[in-house]
Amino acid sequence: MMNDHNAAPLNPLPPVVWALALPMIVLEVIFSLADAHLIGGSQAIGWRTGAIEAYGLFPDYWRQKAAYGAYDFDLLRRFVTYPFFYISPTNAVFAVVILLAMGKFVGEVFKWWAVLAVFFAAAIVGGLFYVTFADKQPLFGAYPAVYGLIGAFSFLLWVRLAGTGTNQFRAFSLIGGLLAFQLIFGLVFSLGALWFPSMKGYGFGLTWIAELPGFVTGFFLSFAVSPGGFGRVMARIRQR
Repeated sequence: MMNDHNAAPLNPLPPVVWALALPMIVLEVIFSLADAHLIGGSQAIGWRTGAIEAYGLFPDYWRQKAAYGAYDFDLLRRFVTYPFFYISPTNAVFAVVILLAMGKFVGEVFKWWAVLAVFFAAAIVGGLFYVTFADKQPLFGAYPAVYGLIGAFSFLLWVRLAGTGTNQFRAFSLIGGLLAFQLIFGLVFSLGALWFPSMKGYGFGLTWIAELPGFVTGFFLSFAVSPGGFGRVMARIRQR
């Protein structure tokens, strides 16, 4: 078998996925260099915290504004900006890797605008749930939006299984595994923080309050934005 020397070394990703991931990567590189005192001077060490304060979601801030009906631009834009900022390089790497993986699967089937719709709708709905039910910890990072893409991926798998007569609950094995991992990881870090205070704040915390609604949003929105929409889903089910 002859090798294709013109083949790309990496599987190509849909451009819309890079459009979402590259700002996260660039921002994280800048913040990491600043944290390492390689750029920006002495003031640069506060860039990451300042960005999260300026673009993250803060439940207390939302409640104060909502109490007066002050739904201004500064408040509302945070629902679409918070996914692009992270507290640490590790946090960013995990999110970007999952974004690239899920974005590839979904972006190869969905139109570019549908990928954006799922990503930002999940971010917005997840953010609304978070500021409504969470305490004081701010929300930042793309995990709620990425869970929306996981919901879209689960939808595609669910439709495929429906057409073959296979158990459709298998479509939700990925989200189940991720939630189990989060639970174990969160417990380990919570217990570790009792003995090692420096570990405090590195667990997943209450982000599941935003991530689960993000997943549900991505799954059900896919009925409308997937190719063929709801009609295609029903046709596949009738083929059983």
